[in-house]
Parts: sequence; C-alpha cells; structure tokens
Amino acid sequence: MKIEEALKEASLRLSLLCQNPSRVAKILLMNYLDVSIEWIFLNQKKEFDESGYFALVKRYENYEPLEYITGEAGFYGLTFNVKKGVLIPRPETEILVGRSLEILSNLPAQNEPPLVAEIGVGSGIISICLALNSNAKIIASDISDDALNLARENAAKFGVEDRVEFVKCSYLDQIYGRFDLLVSNPPYIARDYRLDKFVLNEPHEALFGGAAGDEILKNIILVAKNRSVKYLACEMGYDQRESMQNALKFNGFEAEFYKDLAGFDRGFVAKNIFANF
Repeated sequence: MKIEEALKEASLRLSLLCQNPSRVAKILLMNYLDVSIEWIFLNQKKEFDESGYFALVKRYENYEPLEYITGEAGFYGLTFNVKKGVLIPRPETEILVGRSLEILSNLPAQNEPPLVAEIGVGSGIISICLALNSNAKIIASDISDDALNLARENAAKFGVEDRVEFVKCSYLDQIYGRFDLLVSNPPYIARDYRLDKFVLNEPHEALFGGAAGDEILKNIILVAKNRSVKYLACEMGYDQRESMQNALKFNGFEAEFYKDLAGFDRGFVAKNIFANF
C-alpha cells in the first residue's frame, strides 16, 4: 500500500475518535516507520508494508492513548518517555512548574540549595523540570514502582539523576528533612466523575482522589503543615477552589490561586505563615 493511501484510510477510521484524525494518523505512521513528518510528505507514493501500521491504528481505535502507543509526550519544551501504567503529562501542569520555579527564584539567599519535595512523581516531569531550571535538591515520592522506574529513566535521560532522589512511599512517610517547597499534582478527580475512554486507560490511582476528589489534596496540606514546609504548590480540580481555600486557611497557609489556559481554576501556591523563614 502507498503512504498516501494508508494515511487516507487511517484518517477515515479515526475520524470519529478525535478532532484531528489526519494528525493522529501521521503521528502513528512517523512512529511506525521512525521517520520525520517531512519524510512522509516527500514519500506519499512510496509503497510499504502497512500491517504493522494498522496494528497501531487498531490500538488507538481501542482507546489506547496516543502517548502510550508512541512512548513519548511533550512537556515544558521537552520530550519525556511515557509508559502504560503511568499518568500522561498534561499541558496545564506546565503552569504548576512555572509557579514552583517562581517560588524557588524568590527564596531568600541561603548557603545550601533549596530543598524540594514532590508527592506523586509519576513520570518525573515536575521534579525533572525543576532540577533543570533551578539549583534545588529534590526528593520525590510515589507508591507505584512503574512510576518510579519511569521517573528514574527520564531523570537519566536529562542528566539530573544526581539531583533528584526517588523514594517509594505514600506522601512523605519515608522522607525526612525541612522543605522549602512541597509540590504535587495529585489525583483530584471525584470517583463518580465521567471520563472519556482514553483517560480511563490511564492508571485510576493517579486520577481519582476519593469520593469528593479533594481528599488527597487535603492530606497533602496537612502533611505540609505538620512538616513545617515553607511553601506549597499544587494542581487541583476546577471546582475545588472553595474547599482548598478553607483547608489552607485552617492549616495556616496564605494562598494564591491560578487558572489554566481555558480559564478554569487549576491550582494554588501557598505560604506557611507559621514556618520559620
């Protein structure tokens, strides 16, 4: 089959599954042939064995996310490795990284590099981006071996494996120290919230935060208070601002909330008013 014929058939098959089936068809073909988009445009008449290509198309038809099929995802201008069983990076989390870097850049001068903890490291995107863009020392936790192994792989890919320590535990249970910043993009979706079939193929423990969705976030705020963390930065659900405001205020934090590019409430940065600065 010719390249142009395969792309046309794949686009048709994918047309009911995504907004830009032509783009997805090309990405799958680039992944299958290990070629650039320029090569595809220049070789439309070229014949190839399409069987493996349409096997990838079939995986997408079965609602396997594109990032799992290709094994990579773009985030903060970088290309991270991703694998099934670990949450796929989202563009809105780039805002959390940016806000965290602002906190680190505005910390008072000190002899030692700032100490950062991340709860729920996933593929490692937050900790790695912080390590690449600051002098912070970072300790990151997760309860998933798959996530920790992938995060270590990505840290090595970007040369920051000596700057980020990965620990298997819940919250900060096996992690010690006084942290300048605690950052997290935790599960925050309510258990009964309806998600599309692609998202449901991601690990549920990385998506659902409990019956209301904000239970893990509230626990993180309590951890930050009990550990006298100076600053806290978290992503949250679009409808959780009021509950987060109440929890943060109750636990001694002054918070500023931020919105995502769609205009929805998406996270907060908070200062511990009782921490020793």
